[in-house]
Amino acid sequence: MSAKHLLEQAKDVCQQRGARMTRIREQVFLLLTQHEGAVGAYDLLEELKRTDAAAKPATIYRALDFLSQQGFVHKIESINAFILCHHFSDCNHPVQLLICDQCGHVEEIQSNNLDLAIRAMADASGFSISHQIVEAHGKCQSC
Repeated sequence: MSAKHLLEQAKDVCQQRGARMTRIREQVFLLLTQHEGAVGAYDLLEELKRTDAAAKPATIYRALDFLSQQGFVHKIESINAFILCHHFSDCNHPVQLLICDQCGHVEEIQSNNLDLAIRAMADASGFSISHQIVEAHGKCQSC
């Protein structure tokens, strides 16, 4: 799917939710579409500075926070990076990420069985899950 088409989808989702896709948020979203895998905030900041010299770390982090809240991107805590989500119509879907420690490739997978198991264990403990991201590290098929 093209970057332009993904952006139009994201804008439609924002409009439905009453959220505002600002110019900076659009630019950061489009920068993320240019990356095959995960990218760090400071790398995105350097790219953003090519079109907005006044961009600061707070600029990129505010945009990433918004995009994350809308479900357009996922933050990969273990490597402090971000990856675009291509099925952001459900921003609360459980996320499982396979992260290659050799080449850095990140693949988002979706296992309803894993989600159900985690939710069942949480329920048994009286815990209410509001957001779920599972990160698994290893070696991809290519490596």
